[in-house]
Amino acid sequence: MSREGVGASILRKEDVRFLHGRGRYVGDIRPAGMLEVAFLRSPVAHARLIGVGKPEGAEGRVFTIADLEGVGAIRAASALPGFRASGQSVLASGKLRHVGEAIAACVAPSRAAAEDLAAACALDYEELPAIADMLSAREPGAALIHDHWPDNAFLETSREEDLSGLDGIAAAKVTRRLRTARQCMVPMEGRGVLAEWDPRLEQLVVTTSTQQPHVIRTGLSETLGLDEGSIRVVAPDVGGGFGYKAILLPEEIVCAHLAIRLGRPVRWIEDRLEHLTASANCREHHYVVTAWADREGRLLGVELDATVDSGAYSSYPFSACLESAQVGSIFPGPYTLPRFRYRTVSACTNKPPILPYRGVARTGVCYAMETTLDALARELGMTPAAIRLANLVPPEAMPYRNLVGKVFDSGDYPEALRRAVAHFDLERLAQRQAEGECVGFGLATFCEQGAHGTSVYHGWGIPFVPGYEQAMARFSPDGVLEIRTGLHSHGQGMETTLAQVAHEILGVPVARVRVVHGDTALTPYSTGTWGSRGAVMGGGAVAEACRLLGERALAIGAFLLQAEPGQVELSGGAVRRRDGGATVTLDEIARTWYRRPQNLPRDVDTSGLEVTGGYRPDPDTGTHSYACHAVIARIDQDTGEVVLEDYVVVEDGGKLLNPMIVDGQVLGGIAQGIGTALYEEMPFDAAGQPLAGTLADYLVPGATEVPGIRIDHMETPSPWTRFGQKGLGESGAIGPPAAIVNAINDALHRFGAEVFDLPASPERVLAALEEARRGR
Repeated sequence: MSREGVGASILRKEDVRFLHGRGRYVGDIRPAGMLEVAFLRSPVAHARLIGVGKPEGAEGRVFTIADLEGVGAIRAASALPGFRASGQSVLASGKLRHVGEAIAACVAPSRAAAEDLAAACALDYEELPAIADMLSAREPGAALIHDHWPDNAFLETSREEDLSGLDGIAAAKVTRRLRTARQCMVPMEGRGVLAEWDPRLEQLVVTTSTQQPHVIRTGLSETLGLDEGSIRVVAPDVGGGFGYKAILLPEEIVCAHLAIRLGRPVRWIEDRLEHLTASANCREHHYVVTAWADREGRLLGVELDATVDSGAYSSYPFSACLESAQVGSIFPGPYTLPRFRYRTVSACTNKPPILPYRGVARTGVCYAMETTLDALARELGMTPAAIRLANLVPPEAMPYRNLVGKVFDSGDYPEALRRAVAHFDLERLAQRQAEGECVGFGLATFCEQGAHGTSVYHGWGIPFVPGYEQAMARFSPDGVLEIRTGLHSHGQGMETTLAQVAHEILGVPVARVRVVHGDTALTPYSTGTWGSRGAVMGGGAVAEACRLLGERALAIGAFLLQAEPGQVELSGGAVRRRDGGATVTLDEIARTWYRRPQNLPRDVDTSGLEVTGGYRPDPDTGTHSYACHAVIARIDQDTGEVVLEDYVVVEDGGKLLNPMIVDGQVLGGIAQGIGTALYEEMPFDAAGQPLAGTLADYLVPGATEVPGIRIDHMETPSPWTRFGQKGLGESGAIGPPAAIVNAINDALHRFGAEVFDLPASPERVLAALEEARRGR
């Protein structure tokens, strides 16, 4: 490893502009003549839309769906058997299906004036019964959200297994009914879009806060009726994504249409009220889990019934079933499970569409599996560590294919658990408990499948299937190396890590590597940044492009050194004779190609010093990073407040491209996971009204709620990737809810109390204690 290459903890290149306030976000861009948009949004969850009365003189400034001629509906498709497509009009048509659904676009020179227009509109509707709960959505006679559907379900999946006889042989059986809350992602920067029509190029330019510029271009093409060559999508700096910015927005389509129609730039910036009430949209799950184990704690079988609240629509390209369709396949986690039966439902409700959020499905699944394991351990009189060690896939079994077809590439899951436990003095903890302190210890072990490839997504029936990730690499005339990637970096530090990969292959100093991303006109096609794929897919593609570029540089360098190709090598940013003789730098080779072509060999590759390389792991079933989270939690029995005293995570992401950046990713994810565990909840009333409209109501953890976190890295390289790296961008957010609630339940167990639902708020902790007291 060089001081700047793969494995080095170098400072992030992009931080200079961010720390000095020089980042450029959608909200910073204001072209001449720009108009602002505010949306008239539905005040009710379910209604027949009769009409919109536009204020006097508002013609040409207030637009409903009837005014958007030629604009198609958003259709998220899937080849999964039984999937029902919802079809979402970009502005409401016929029906209102959730609070906050956009009904009309109001255009004015300022956002304030646009909001005044929206407030002046008269909305006429006939309210219908609202479906605000995912379980009641499935009850006979429930009002239909989509009238042509037979019931309120996007999709059902199942796996059959004979579990008869387990009651007779099991030493322990537990059943748990668990629920996770609906959440918002709360990025620092909300969504935003600026659309302009370029008359010279006859091209629509859409600048938008997105993780997937190329996918957004495809979606705009399909809904606007333009060919993709007529659309350019630019993603500038993005202030947080987390999956929230990995879909096509109705607002993007509306602004794009209006920009073409009005011949002026049109911008919409999401405010926090819109984010919270119109997009409260992830992680609302309900589980009924039954598990059987023998006397040694080995799992004999599991039965799972899971429901996911998917909201009213499936967002483009595919969102309604992204959580529920994965629940069954990822539930076994890192364990050897001999028998497994499941049923999952993607329920349709009068809420905003569910969207992917960091750790898609895994956070809830980990919570359900890990809390059930702790319940089994209590039944058997085992420690949480012992029951996990009895079931974790052993390292000698790697690569391991489990009963639902997941293939784990490498790792030592038991060692991660042992190392996590070793960080704590559990004897002292037991003494504190014996002295009457309400304090507990919790564990959560999980694996994260990342960098899924073509075979996985084609098999899932998902409409956007990633293929060979591509990267472009080229030298400028003075030897600066430019890398172009279709991925988008919005906090992952890719401008640094991909430069490190390029340095590893070519030896060009990181300071002389420029990474270009976020522009469909400049970068190769990519499905974007999602699913913890950036380091694996992007890193592999950049390495391949740089290898190809290095071969071309070698041929020119050998000629300039008057040597045969086999007599030279590429090292330290130069072509060197293997016999220790002369060298020629890559800068000099670039200057020769561009400025002194008379010095090139006659048989030179005329394609020059610009290449595109593609990469896909083989096999492409994904990497599996894994971690063990461990925490000590203390409870105030009078207030129900939970204080996290200590937190340790043992993480294995294979070869780490930049350990410092990995630490940042893990810490940020844990902070979000703590929010899931203890604070974040978007409640709805029986009429489908969201009840948290500000950050005073929707609580997110701050610095004082996040304890000091100790990170212990293991590095078990993946045998399938370019450097052995694994995707782990989501991992930090997966484990905290399960570990924290297990610590809470360990503290409450001696009182006969147990928490089942997330978040484990003071109210829920006190309610569990009170229920236990009444029970006694």
